[in-house]
Amino acid sequence: MNIIPLPVQINTLSIKRPNLEIDYPVITGLSNKEIENKVNNEIIKNVNNLIFQQGYIQEPKIDIKGSYEIKTNERNILSLTLLSYSYSGGVHGFTIIKGLTFDIITGEVISFSQLFKKNRPYKEEVSEIIKKEILERKMPILGGFNEILPEQDYYIADKSLVIFFQLYQLSPYAQGFPAFPISLYRIKDLIGDKSILKRMMTFY
Repeated sequence: MNIIPLPVQINTLSIKRPNLEIDYPVITGLSNKEIENKVNNEIIKNVNNLIFQQGYIQEPKIDIKGSYEIKTNERNILSLTLLSYSYSGGVHGFTIIKGLTFDIITGEVISFSQLFKKNRPYKEEVSEIIKKEILERKMPILGGFNEILPEQDYYIADKSLVIFFQLYQLSPYAQGFPAFPISLYRIKDLIGDKSILKRMMTFY
């Protein structure tokens, strides 16, 4: 009988400075503190990168708010998004979303390309799925859509791989962050034998 791995424990910490307030997750309770520190260091590194991308370091008068969402926390997989909103005047602010997916067994951040078999044209096949979705939704897009990036933004939610795009990357601002959930069973032939997606598909 397989033992189902427990979710990791998550606490919320905050960074508060003038015009800046960021909530971010910290994992706790792992028996392996080296892996725990590895994951937490990667999270805070990306939080700081978002603060820099939003221009706060260059112009501290910009208002920055940050939060996070946990998308998956099971089977030794932690998938989350970091959200950073900035406002410097005008009609609306600007938000960036960063997806991070960790293998809690190793503490490694799993890139998009690591999910798939090396000898399969995963970019082309996933892109075709998204093209069909765009047509079915009659989604307005900017400049046409050809193919996802080699290291596309993504997160894992339940038994779906969710591809998402930043503001203006695919569609007008009013469309927000276009997201395309794809069932893992739909792309099972693309998934690598050692991919964490295999773990999500395992029945206990």
